[in-house]
Amino acid sequence: MMKCYSQALQLVQHGAWDAAHRLVQDCPDPLSCRIHGYLHRIEGDLANARYWYQRAGLDMPEDSLDLELERLLMQVADMTE
Repeated sequence: MMKCYSQALQLVQHGAWDAAHRLVQDCPDPLSCRIHGYLHRIEGDLANARYWYQRAGLDMPEDSLDLELERLLMQVADMTE
C-alpha cells in the first residue's frame, strides 16, 4: 500500500489527480479513503469528499488543499520511517 500512497500523491503533485483517483478508488483502508476524499475536494465535489473523509474516520478539513496535501505527504513519510 505504501507504494500506492506515494504514487498517488506524486501524481497529485504533477496535476494528474484523475490518475491518482484511479489508484486509490478501490482501496478501503483509511489512508486511501483520506486521499480519495482529498481528490474529491480538488474537483470541487465536497459532498463526495466528506463521505470519503468520514470513511477514513475524519472530518473533512476546512483548510487549504495545499495544507492537506502537506499533511498527507508527512503521514506517508512518517510511515516509511
